[in-house]
Amino acid sequence: MTYHKHDLTLARTMGDKLGEAKASGNLGNTLKVMGKFDEATICCKRHLEISRELNDKVGEGRALYNLGNVFHAKGKHIGRLGQQDPGEFPEEVKKCLLDAVSYYDGNLQLMKELNDTAAQGRACGNLGNTHYLLGNFHQSISYHEERLKIAKEFGDKAAERRAHSNLGNAHIFLGEFTLAAEHYKQTLALAHDLGDRAIEAQACYSLGNTYTLLRDYPTAVDYHQRHLCIAQELMDKMGEGRAYWSLGNAHSAMGNHEKALHYASKHLEISKQTGDEMGQATAQMNVSDLRKVLGLPNVQEDVPQNAQRVRRQSMEQLDLIKMTPDARQLNRGLSLPTTIEDVQGPSKVEEEDNFFDQLSRFQSKRMDDQRCTLGGAENKENIKRTKTPSNVNLAAKAAATNAPANKEKGADELIDLIAGMQSKRMDEQRVELPNLPGLVPPPGQSFPVANSSEVSEDFFEMLMRCQGARLEDQRSTLPKESAVSAVSLTGDEEQEQQQRATATTVPDEDFFSLIMRLQSSGRMDDQRASVPKKKFAFLQRSLTL
Repeated sequence: MTYHKHDLTLARTMGDKLGEAKASGNLGNTLKVMGKFDEATICCKRHLEISRELNDKVGEGRALYNLGNVFHAKGKHIGRLGQQDPGEFPEEVKKCLLDAVSYYDGNLQLMKELNDTAAQGRACGNLGNTHYLLGNFHQSISYHEERLKIAKEFGDKAAERRAHSNLGNAHIFLGEFTLAAEHYKQTLALAHDLGDRAIEAQACYSLGNTYTLLRDYPTAVDYHQRHLCIAQELMDKMGEGRAYWSLGNAHSAMGNHEKALHYASKHLEISKQTGDEMGQATAQMNVSDLRKVLGLPNVQEDVPQNAQRVRRQSMEQLDLIKMTPDARQLNRGLSLPTTIEDVQGPSKVEEEDNFFDQLSRFQSKRMDDQRCTLGGAENKENIKRTKTPSNVNLAAKAAATNAPANKEKGADELIDLIAGMQSKRMDEQRVELPNLPGLVPPPGQSFPVANSSEVSEDFFEMLMRCQGARLEDQRSTLPKESAVSAVSLTGDEEQEQQQRATATTVPDEDFFSLIMRLQSSGRMDDQRASVPKKKFAFLQRSLTL
């Protein structure tokens, strides 16, 4: 930057407008790399202004291109801080990306006037990347296909490889997994031809994840094994850990729980070595679940405090197809198609069958322990909770075979059944009080309704204390900036070095978290029980507040 400043000063002293324009552009590019985007914008706009004064079309095209890069980099930088998915960025980020689209489009039109095909290819690639971040995946695909065509025309294997990778990324977010797999295969072949082992490993990782989404688990295992071998060859510990995680998931899906436990244990070991707290938390929970499925005693480990929050966070961020304007128009669900014809999604019945089939393999005994039959009776008075196994069995039989004789009896049986099923969990959450303000009505009075102002402030205060621990357990924290995000979905021509720990053989934005969201899509909702609305309306209102 110091030398570019000297160049600018000398050009102004000599009255060299063309030199001043070039020096301003060089300063702008340097400031962009330093993260000083506002200063970079001023320098690049000065370059554009002088070029237009001199009617320098080539210089004008470069200035437009540089301005597009500045706004694209600024948008990515701001958006990365919040870890949003494409199409879900805040307005500030979208404005930067739309400005980048405007400048890139100006550059493309100018290059068409100058018949500069190579420059047109670069503009199309950048426009495709920017529309991808905006969530306009159909437009992104259109530009990347044009980029691919021009790259083939010039025999530019590196650009061709990037175009295939970007096309695969866009098809993933449209739910077109079969098409995505074809583009990733082309990426793998080109990376092999170019002798780029790291890119070859990234392509294998992306293919493994794509075939996991297609539920072709044996093929997914083959690609993840290839990724693992290259990661070990390149001494990439983070990538090796990610490969173990993926292999564990695939074997678990196939019912090979012994192998899944082996890979989950290796993932835990690598995560400890690399200091990856999120990976360690995920691996420890997988090990615990698999040992439970295999009937082995659980081994206590020191797990980061946010272990449970990591899993909840993956479940709370379950929105794949809802995230973009293009995808919303397709009205797709969250089910995973097996062929491109199935992209429109299976019927509701098929979705439920698939879900319970997956659930029975992954959750095994956990769902049975938590399952209860809900009655429709309303709870009209204080309910005496019974803890003895004999009473629980009687209540379960009554709930399964006979309708309650009256509403009071039905409520008693429901609560008895829940108390038995939940057992220790209910006892741990129960508070010993002579009475619970707001729940026990004074003599001669009835329960307050939802919109009543008679509920005392003491009740809300007591409720917050009683529920405090549960609310804390349900909170999730934002992932640390140092944690590697999940899914191999970038291909910018000007990738900037990330100032964070990353895996060499795993793309900077891989679909690690995407698969977690898809695999856990309906699990939390299907484990929820409905509370009788009329009786507990005031309780629901207080919890919401």
